[in-house]
Amino acid sequence: MSEENTTSVEAEAAAAEAPAVATATEETSSWKSRLRRRRRRTRSARKQSNKALATESTAGTPAEAVATLKRFKQPKFDQAVECCIHLGIDPRQADQQLRGAITMPHGTGKTARVVCFCGEDKIEAVKAAGAIEAGGDDLGEKIKGGWFDFDVAVASPDMMRVVGQLGRVLGPKGLMPSPKAGTVTPDVEAAVSEFAAGKSEYRNDDGGNLHVVIGRMGFTEEQLAENLEHFLELVEKIRPASVKGVYIKKCVISGTMTPSVEVAVS
Repeated sequence: MSEENTTSVEAEAAAAEAPAVATATEETSSWKSRLRRRRRRTRSARKQSNKALATESTAGTPAEAVATLKRFKQPKFDQAVECCIHLGIDPRQADQQLRGAITMPHGTGKTARVVCFCGEDKIEAVKAAGAIEAGGDDLGEKIKGGWFDFDVAVASPDMMRVVGQLGRVLGPKGLMPSPKAGTVTPDVEAAVSEFAAGKSEYRNDDGGNLHVVIGRMGFTEEQLAENLEHFLELVEKIRPASVKGVYIKKCVISGTMTPSVEVAVS
């Protein structure tokens, strides 16, 4: 075959492949365009309305912030209402780390599964107070075996010999009893009762933030405002002595599926 014929065949083959490549590129491009349009359409009217309301809102008192939060369009379930406070603390300093437990005046609308490490003479009493499981060495062995169907662990001081052996399994899960959190106490019955009823722990994160659930959207505005004010008062009360400058830098509240609303803080 001559060189001219060879060149002609190659040119025809290239011309035949060109439309296929162009078609594939067009299909890919149109698919991406359709995807972008579909994503724009999936933004619900509820989300757009809430975003517009959040943009218009300004920082206000706890009562005003709760009132704004209540005006957002709600989903079909009862949302948790959360409060996040950004603090001017240095989390790397041991004396500036904040940790403890708080009981809201009107609760949080959520119960907890509590276990208790205690002596045999108190097992029946703590179960009556709300514990789902109680005991000493037997409870420790059950947890070592991989049982973690609980939210809070409470222990009496004399049971720390058992709890201390569980540090490697309870610590990473945030379930280790601690005196600072109020989960190591001689009065285990009262502690179990409080945590089972919704008493919640708080602890600052690495960014110096405190994040706590203060109720449910089904609460009245007065109940949510009182819970929020109670939490803010607690945060002021536990201010570390070594903190200099602005302590509470910013505070916001939000529902599970709503934008945040800023709370004015002094």
